Amino acid sequence: MSKLKCLAVWLFLSPLFLFAQPDVQLATVFPEGAHVEEYLVSEKYDGIRAIWTGEKLITRQGNPIFAPKWFTDTLPNVWLDGELWSKHNDFQFIMSTVRKQTPVNSEWRKIYYMVFDAPDRERNMTFEERYKRYMRLLTILDLPHVKPVEQFSVSSNEALHSILTAYVEKGAEGLMLHRRLARFSNGRSDNLLKLKPYMEADAKVIDILNGTGKYDGMMGSVLVEMPSGLRFKIGSGFSDNERSTPPNIGDYVIYKYHGFTERGIPRFASFVRLRNTQF
Repeated sequence: MSKLKCLAVWLFLSPLFLFAQPDVQLATVFPEGAHVEEYLVSEKYDGIRAIWTGEKLITRQGNPIFAPKWFTDTLPNVWLDGELWSKHNDFQFIMSTVRKQTPVNSEWRKIYYMVFDAPDRERNMTFEERYKRYMRLLTILDLPHVKPVEQFSVSSNEALHSILTAYVEKGAEGLMLHRRLARFSNGRSDNLLKLKPYMEADAKVIDILNGTGKYDGMMGSVLVEMPSGLRFKIGSGFSDNERSTPPNIGDYVIYKYHGFTERGIPRFASFVRLRNTQF
């Protein structure tokens, strides 16, 4: 079954299992004027966001994640927030593994739960306190597939960008910044920032355009529409397999870009992946 068909099956079935959407913190894009000394910094993992409620593993939309019993049985009876991740540049494998309703043990053995927060509803702790909490909990737990995400301090924006370059060269997607003294709050705020070497956005697929040369008879590019109504083509970033099984008209794609042209078109736009609304 193609990955698009798998996605269609998942989207069709998942509402049957929908839980209430959990409270989660969402990141905003790092502004250059941010005071980095107010934040703790960590690697940004390109995986699937996963909430452990103390009883079940769910996505940030509230959908169940069908992990093997051994993966969750030994997790503590506390709320954890993190990413299901395997290795750098492996998102398609992670997505394929995590969205299956019948988990495949051999695949899940390659998945790690990278924990970066442990909110406590009774004790309204700062993020710095929550960091110490999950480090202590997971160190005692000592499970090979559950890893606490290291947080560190950075003294200046210049140093932050040097660290970003070093992490990206090793394959990381970017960096995350948690405000040290921030209390947990649901939704998007500047208490949680993301910093990447490029910008990302999503757009709706309007048309599939045929390729030329080696891609004749396959998808060459997609015509997409931004929320503003502006349309442009994305022709790079696709694998040969993705060109053979292109997105459907009406799907949303995530693309990366480097600023805008004078007409407001994303510069050097390149396909990243389909947007999955269930995760």
